[in-house]
Amino acid sequence: MSEHVNRQAAEKLVQQVSTWYSQQIIAERRAPAPDAQRLKHLTDLLAACAADRQALEDAEADEIDAIAARYAARAKEFEGQ
Repeated sequence: MSEHVNRQAAEKLVQQVSTWYSQQIIAERRAPAPDAQRLKHLTDLLAACAADRQALEDAEADEIDAIAARYAARAKEFEGQ
């Protein structure tokens, strides 16, 4: 039997990434010359986080694992920035 990520751990990962995107949106909006294209991209990514968070509510174990893996990879990328 394989180990699966629990729903709460996956939700926490999605929230961490959502928070990072939100902080980036705020910083971009406060920039002297906000980049509209970057703002749109970040807003789209934040919306995708919300959709994934919603999907977690009814997700099966394999889907939870996939979402958690995706967000864990993103969170790791952010650590280097």
